[in-house]
Amino acid sequence: MSRLVAGFLLSLCLGAPAAQAGGDAAAGAAVFRKCATCHTASEPTNRVGPSLMGVVGRPAASVADYNYSEAMKAFGAAGHVWDEATLSEYLLSPKAMVGATKMSFPGLKKPQEIADVIAYLKAPPAAK
Repeated sequence: MSRLVAGFLLSLCLGAPAAQAGGDAAAGAAVFRKCATCHTASEPTNRVGPSLMGVVGRPAASVADYNYSEAMKAFGAAGHVWDEATLSEYLLSPKAMVGATKMSFPGLKKPQEIADVIAYLKAPPAAK
């Protein structure tokens, strides 16, 4: 019996990160409201920050007609791409990753919120 309980608890522990890693686009839409003052994810329009439409897989600092900080331009010139891993790290603490970024947002502290926002950003514009 104790092996059964131990196995069940182990499966719960191992299953939690996998669920978190997937993200939920609908939940991400709600979290994205924190970002929507400066960014849009459903149209190619720059605001205070660049459009995030199609950001997943895009090279950093590559939106036309957006005036990036010198630090973000250097980050992009170094070959960084906004893949899920890079976005996860950046959304946790933008200034820790790109010190002199213009982005004043302190970051998302909950890993599930980060996963959800990334799932939202990956969703097609028509779904936003």
